[in-house]
Amino acid sequence: MGLKVYLNGKLVDKDDAKVSIFDHGLLYGDGVFEGIRSYNRLVFKLKEHIDRLYESAHTIMLKIPLSRVEMIEAIVRTLKANNLSDAYIRAGVTRGVGDLGLDPRKCSMPTVFIITDKIALYHEELYEKGLEVVTVPTHRNSPEAINPRVKSLNYLNSILAKIEAINSGVEEAIMLNFQGYVAECTGDNIFIVKDGRLLTPPPYVGILKGITRDCVIELARHDGIPVSEELLTRHDLFNADESFLTGTAAEIIPVIKIDGRTIGNGKPGKMTSKLRKGFRAITKRDGVRY
Repeated sequence: MGLKVYLNGKLVDKDDAKVSIFDHGLLYGDGVFEGIRSYNRLVFKLKEHIDRLYESAHTIMLKIPLSRVEMIEAIVRTLKANNLSDAYIRAGVTRGVGDLGLDPRKCSMPTVFIITDKIALYHEELYEKGLEVVTVPTHRNSPEAINPRVKSLNYLNSILAKIEAINSGVEEAIMLNFQGYVAECTGDNIFIVKDGRLLTPPPYVGILKGITRDCVIELARHDGIPVSEELLTRHDLFNADESFLTGTAAEIIPVIKIDGRTIGNGKPGKMTSKLRKGFRAITKRDGVRY
């Protein structure tokens, strides 16, 4: 049986999941999305993801034609149709079909799509050995321009930084904000460990307030680890005892080298490993069963 995709209320074959070339999601990246994970038929933090999807849509004045409950039902329906136990879920809403102008009023009906499939963002060995990353010239979008807390379909800012990472021979890039402070990576949030404290940039520097990020902060505090959202510089990163990235697709992945500087002893750290273990545990109990 081929992969089924939810498109505007219907489940269609993957090859038949088509949208108009006049859809403003294609023409202008005008829309929002969420990446969600399921583990052993448990959709992890589904409510939090759905809330963020609707908040993103509200900020860009996009009315999603489904209620939150209906969106959840559509996601579960799509997962069941594809008989997936462990899956990556991409739920998206575009402004819909319009004309070649920018005016969103010309788009009469949003397009809703849900894809459920597999994903492997990084090779498994990198989770054991650690990741090398670089900082890149492309800055994270200013919150006063396109706020990164809106998870929009326009990811060109991240793609340009990703290209710079690839050109440098690594898998991921750290992006700074316009003031030179550490923001986040192209698709992940960043943490460092210093003197037993867990540090991460605050949302106001221009980052997506990641759901995995929030889980890690909650886990750490539950374990009595001091956590702080602080302004970080490259100097702070270079001199960290440990570092790791978080994201729905990436989960928690250690970083062992930044801009050629070895982090700690050059191996995934104890706190990183402990948080990874704790995170795996909560994915088995926190979510919506299907």
